Amino acid sequence: MRSLRPRLTRSSFGDAVILLFLFAQTADGMCTYVGLSTFGLGTAVAGAKIFAAILGMSLHRLGVHGILAGLTGVYLLAAVLPWIRIFLMY
Repeated sequence: MRSLRPRLTRSSFGDAVILLFLFAQTADGMCTYVGLSTFGLGTAVAGAKIFAAILGMSLHRLGVHGILAGLTGVYLLAAVLPWIRIFLMY
């Protein structure tokens, strides 16, 4: 069974993944804010974005970069790209 202790060694892949994950969270937060403001649906939920970023940092510290990479890919495809499509059509 894998230990849940933070990894002490650096990983270039892990560093790149956490940066991409945080970018995806920021991009989705900004797109959600603009989208909700533009379409009159209220304000964005900044707390959810901050919480997701903290959880992503936790995964990074635990060294489970493959899981974080998968979540980042899903997030970009399921959350960020749909907003971009909406903005391009609007």
